[in-house]
Amino acid sequence: MHYDVFNGDADGIIALLQLRWVQPLQNKLITGVKRDISLLSRVPMGASSVTVLDISMEKNADALIELLSGKIPVMYCDHHRTGEIPEDENFEVIVDLSPDTCTSLLVNHHLSGKYELWAIAAAFGDNVRAVAAEMAKSLNLKDEQVAFLCELGTLINYNSYGASIDDLHISPVELFKELQSYPNPFSLLDDLSSPYYRLKEGYKADKKYVGQLEPFFDSEICTVYVLPDKIWARRMSGVFGNELANQYHHKAHAIVTCNPSGKSYTVSVRAPLLTRSGADEICCQFPTGGGRKAAAGINQLPLNQLDRFVEKLNEFYQ
Repeated sequence: MHYDVFNGDADGIIALLQLRWVQPLQNKLITGVKRDISLLSRVPMGASSVTVLDISMEKNADALIELLSGKIPVMYCDHHRTGEIPEDENFEVIVDLSPDTCTSLLVNHHLSGKYELWAIAAAFGDNVRAVAAEMAKSLNLKDEQVAFLCELGTLINYNSYGASIDDLHISPVELFKELQSYPNPFSLLDDLSSPYYRLKEGYKADKKYVGQLEPFFDSEICTVYVLPDKIWARRMSGVFGNELANQYHHKAHAIVTCNPSGKSYTVSVRAPLLTRSGADEICCQFPTGGGRKAAAGINQLPLNQLDRFVEKLNEFYQ
């Protein structure tokens, strides 16, 4: 049996949608919430082959080596930190760490643009907006079409944030399966029962809380918000960070959300859009940190490390 292993966010889901529309096959799906990236260890050694999309090779290195040692073919496509990339005849790698790309854009190029509209939606969702807008312009899309693709990518990405699958409106597996029926993303608009409308309603309900927030820390360099241990806060954390980054291009931003355990925070970091670099370097200074140059995070920041994190963030971009 083939296994598809993918991030449960917009980039991971849409990357796999593109691949399976072009290359359909019987598969088992392994995914999770946005921060659940140590996924490759769930693949059994009896797998016939594996495709891995939009999860850090660095965070899955041991499981990857084990699969390759078992002569299992692995195709890996990603834009996060890799660590040392194995060399193996059964290993196909498509990796680009540029801050101006994402996994769905890499898949789009690999497939010669067969589902470019969806790739544009994914790029918007992953906050690679300038590239997405340029692609949309090249296709002569109308303003309302571009706005919809931006909203669609944002909603799918929004749905991926939570401490567990129970926090999400739709599980990533179910969302992938539902979206398979819409090779043309604009057909989602015509179907009032499509997941687009469910996510739109959920996003509207959650966003009303964001307007009541005040920064925990604010300087000319960066802004940090601390959100409560609430489901809406966990769902909004990533999209809220993207909105701030798009509004204040010169500043770094961090959204810090209390975890249900009450013992730690989840942190989402957005580098200044003017540089789109450094987020991964900051987060990797903490044990559960990782990500990419433009956007990164920490899964479990101890409560007593919050001030240290804010200090590191502010110092890095001075």
